[in-house]
Amino acid sequence: MGARRAVSFCRDCLADAPPTATRCRACGSPRLMRHAAADKLTIAHIDCDAFYATIEKRDDPSLADKPLIIGGGKRGVVSTACYIARTYGVRSAMPMFEAMSRCPHAVVVKPNMAKYVDVGREVRRRMLALTPLVEPLSIDEAFLDLTGTERLHGMSAAKVLARFAMEVEREIGITVSVGLSANKFLAKIASDLDKPRGFAVIAPEEAPAFLAPRPVGFIYGVGAVSAAKLAQDGFRTIADLQRAEERDLMRRYGEEGMRLWRLARGIDTRRVDPERETKSVSAETTFDRDIGEFRPLEQTLWELTEKVSGRLKKQALAGSTVTLKLKSADFKIRTRARSLNGPTQLAATIFAAGRDLLKNEVGGTRYRLIGIGVSHLEEVSGEELSDLLNRREAQAEHAIDRLREKFGKAAVVKGLAIEEE
Repeated sequence: MGARRAVSFCRDCLADAPPTATRCRACGSPRLMRHAAADKLTIAHIDCDAFYATIEKRDDPSLADKPLIIGGGKRGVVSTACYIARTYGVRSAMPMFEAMSRCPHAVVVKPNMAKYVDVGREVRRRMLALTPLVEPLSIDEAFLDLTGTERLHGMSAAKVLARFAMEVEREIGITVSVGLSANKFLAKIASDLDKPRGFAVIAPEEAPAFLAPRPVGFIYGVGAVSAAKLAQDGFRTIADLQRAEERDLMRRYGEEGMRLWRLARGIDTRRVDPERETKSVSAETTFDRDIGEFRPLEQTLWELTEKVSGRLKKQALAGSTVTLKLKSADFKIRTRARSLNGPTQLAATIFAAGRDLLKNEVGGTRYRLIGIGVSHLEEVSGEELSDLLNRREAQAEHAIDRLREKFGKAAVVKGLAIEEE
């Protein structure tokens, strides 16, 4: 049986193109989508390109050809850098002083979250017009499952996504990159391959060879600590995981071993879950050494709580259930939850609940991991829901947020974050 003929069409006008064409015969565009499996795959990841920066350039055309950094204050951090600024080595979460030393002529604009949330919701609305199976990851990215929508749209999922990208660019004024595959893991990888304005396809049969040379940290969920542990055990690249037996990885790492074995081969059975975003926002950390004392656990809990609160505010979410997660030295996991009087996104409120839960778990047990999460979420705009029952505390915390946005996180440090002498 011969090889399947490549699907080829123009991303700018959707006209079909001969497999060997270098430009669209209908409109002359060089942006052709060509892949043998493009008309068979239906799981996509859509990611807005340099989201905050692109919106600011849309609203101020004088910034179009300039390096742009969204952030603030010499002691702050970069929220987003445009692609021009990235050529100078500027990256998200980089300290502003370092970003400005790398690109001293960059234009710096303070974040306007209310504007970004409005644009993100409009993009989301258009995603939902393609399929009800949209799983948001943040205000600027989501997974989509377009299985069974070909008759509805009168074209393949690949063409539907290309049309979506074209309409978002023309009508909203920002660009997106699309990854298309048979599962979420591969679709997410594909969306990063051709940024900005990208459209990449990874078929399942291509995955093992594509993944093999990558480091183990390329697999989502494998952080620096896990990667170091895997390297000690002889697993430095994904190819090393591919050569291992599934039973051996499970014996060494339990369920995580089975996950690594599957993802190393591009196997991902997770479904696109449209309710995912409403489930929880959380943060956790694994200690270098096991800890059983309350004070260091409490301090780490506060740091994680600030991260969770920041993510909730960034995504315009608030939640009414706080969950504490602990993993003991023998790898047993404890979770404790508390319902609040109403939804919150405030660090102080989340921490108070988490701290009370932690008090009951300290004494005789040493922990290797601690985490905090907020669930039962709902969307909010700006400060419209900043804890109506505790307005004064809400106003104070948002004032601190603004100071940190302007002068950096170190500008305001709560007493709990200061190490005891």
